[in-house]
Amino acid sequence: MAQPRILMMESPLSAADLARSMLPAGFELVIAPFGSPEFQAALPGADFLVGFGNKAANGAFYAQAPKLKLYQLLSAGYDTVDIEAARAAKIPVCNNGGANSTAVAEHALLLMLATCRRLVWQHENVAAGRWRGNDPSQVKLYELRDKVLGIVGLGAIGKKVARLANAFGMTVHYYDIKRVSEAEEDALSVRFKLLNEILRNADIVSLHVPLTPASKHMIGAAELKLMKPTAYIINTCRGPVIDEVALTEALAEGKIAGAGLDVFDQEPPQADNPLFRLPNVILTPHFAGPTWDNQQARFRNAFDNCQRVARGEAPLWVIPELQG
Repeated sequence: MAQPRILMMESPLSAADLARSMLPAGFELVIAPFGSPEFQAALPGADFLVGFGNKAANGAFYAQAPKLKLYQLLSAGYDTVDIEAARAAKIPVCNNGGANSTAVAEHALLLMLATCRRLVWQHENVAAGRWRGNDPSQVKLYELRDKVLGIVGLGAIGKKVARLANAFGMTVHYYDIKRVSEAEEDALSVRFKLLNEILRNADIVSLHVPLTPASKHMIGAAELKLMKPTAYIINTCRGPVIDEVALTEALAEGKIAGAGLDVFDQEPPQADNPLFRLPNVILTPHFAGPTWDNQQARFRNAFDNCQRVARGEAPLWVIPELQG
C-alpha cells in the first residue's frame, strides 16, 4: 500500500531539511516549488498540500489533485487562498494553529517600543556622529507603562499581545466581532470596547485581524481622524486592513504620532512608496511571523493535522469561512 503523500511548497521561509527530519513515519514528503515540473508531477498523487496561500490553487488546480484531502497552511493568514475553489472541491483549508503567534505578538511589542522610543532615529544619529540629534530638547520619547493599548482582533495573537502588554503595565482594551467571556477578560486583564472607543482613547492601536472583505480598509481616513494626535498605530496582520493612502496622509500631517508597519498594501512595496520618506514610521518586511524558533511548531502542527486526516479524524484550525 502506497504511503500517504505530503506535497510541500518550497519556500525560502521554510527549512526543508527540518521538515524532512520531522516527517512522521509512514508518510512520503515531496518538496518542490509551486507549479514546477516536479510539483506538477507529484500533485495527482498528493493526499495533503502544505505551504502558503496561492491564488493559483484554483478550481483547475484541485481537478489535478483528485486524492487531496487537506490544504494545510504554514501561515496564520489565508487571504491568498481561493476559498471558493476549496469549498467547491470540498477541501478543508487550515491555518498554522497559532504556531507563529508568539513571534507576531513579540514583533508587535517591538514596534510599539521602537516607535515610542524612536529607535531608528536614535541609531541613525549615533551612527552619524550626532549623538542625541541636533536639538534633543525637542525630542519626545514615551514609555509603555500606563498607556492605553487598543487591540483590534483578540485571536491567538491578540491574546498574547495582551499578556505582554500587561507585563509592561499597560491598560488593555480590545475590539473583536467575537467577544470573549467576562471570565476570560478578567484572566487576560482586558476590557471590550467598541471600535470607535478604541480609536478615540488608545495611545497605541495594534491590529490583529484576518484580511477579509469586511476588514479591508477597516482603518481609513475617518477612523484615523478619531485617533489622538499623540497616538501610534501598529500593523502586523495584513497591509490592506489599513487604507495606506489615508495612513500616509495622517502621518505626514501629524494627525497621529507614528506607525509601526510590518505589512503593506503591495508586497514588496514599490521603491517610491511615500511611507519610506516619513520620519515617524518604522517599517519591517512582513517578517513578524517567521522565526527560526517557530519553524518546528509550524511543521509540527502541519504534520499533526495530516496525521489526523489520514486517521479519518476532522482536521484542526479550519479557516472560519469553511467551517460548518
